[in-house]
Amino acid sequence: MKYITRTIWILSLVSLFNDISSELLYPVMPLFLQSIGFSSVLIGLLEGFAEITAGFSKGYFGRLSDSLGKRMPFVSGGYLLSSIAKSSMAFFTLPLLIFGARSADKLGKGLRTGARDAILSDETTPQNKGKVFGFHRAFDTLGAAIGPSIALVFIIMRPGQYKLMFMLAFIPGVVGFLLTLLIKEKKAEHKASKTSFRLSQTFDYLKTSPDNYRKLMVALLLFALFNSSDLFLLMKIKATGLTDPYVIGCYILYNIVFALASFPLGHIADSFGLKKTMVVGLFLFALVYLGFGLNNSLAGFVILFVLYGIYAAATDGVSKALVSNVVPKGETGSAIGTYAGLSSIMAFLASTAAGLLWKFTTPSAVFLISAAGVFISMLYLAFVNISNKEIQIER
Repeated sequence: MKYITRTIWILSLVSLFNDISSELLYPVMPLFLQSIGFSSVLIGLLEGFAEITAGFSKGYFGRLSDSLGKRMPFVSGGYLLSSIAKSSMAFFTLPLLIFGARSADKLGKGLRTGARDAILSDETTPQNKGKVFGFHRAFDTLGAAIGPSIALVFIIMRPGQYKLMFMLAFIPGVVGFLLTLLIKEKKAEHKASKTSFRLSQTFDYLKTSPDNYRKLMVALLLFALFNSSDLFLLMKIKATGLTDPYVIGCYILYNIVFALASFPLGHIADSFGLKKTMVVGLFLFALVYLGFGLNNSLAGFVILFVLYGIYAAATDGVSKALVSNVVPKGETGSAIGTYAGLSSIMAFLASTAAGLLWKFTTPSAVFLISAAGVFISMLYLAFVNISNKEIQIER
């Protein structure tokens, strides 16, 4: 695997440790929030507000990274901020402080995402991007399986002690940050513009981006508009009467499948076609959400989470590879940052709507409406013509 460079290895290990930290907390997040009095609507607003923060910061810092011709300060700073912010939730119970800590965590994600993915893109060729992003995603998701596994053992040994878990999560987060210091930034192959821009210009890249990029954005953002927080999947399991270990166990299963399938599906995507692989992934998402809307059995949830892991492996890294393949190399940070940022804003709308639907209708409505919306997104992506002729620009 000569295309997996030292930098790709280190960034993959950074993501592994960061996800151990994040995902140790994620499956118990709704349990913790409900234990301090958060309703389904407030949980939806919390996740949505955090995604809005991530949305604007991903777009802004992705462009700023391209403008300055620098990547690593954004990557290191982003991981450090997230590590501190997520652990600080252990000391808060007031909703305003919880919102602040969760948003700071997402701000850290926004700070690093565009720059990190631009580094991954710059480290390889268009023909190997599916493999590289899949490799990185596999490590990221391996951490997302290890984290909940630690949480499962912890919650069995010390049930209800959620705050201690938040403090424990600080350790792997800091390890991830320290690993970023081992990466030596390469000299930018494109000229840094040094042009300043305002926050209001965060998403101006859409105006000057290639036509294929804009067509791709329609499909990806429509999908994001119906893709609410995974917390609602966990809440659905909990609502059927299953105990916390079953909730966390299902989430671990999902991440194991996600981790194991990411690299192989990256290989398949490079040969089968990135767009085709993405279409299959969206179909699986619609199928899973339809199942969540109709199912109430543990066996059904197990099957659905296996399929959900395959969907995630077929879309997460593949979507970034698709985006980076239809823009010039010097615009990768802007392109991925804009995509990630706008997706986060769509996620805010999706999670907020999901919380309201959960409270005022039925949990099933959340999943059935999402399934229908994503199916439409899948059909659009399947039939729209997106070539990658732009990948030759500035290469």
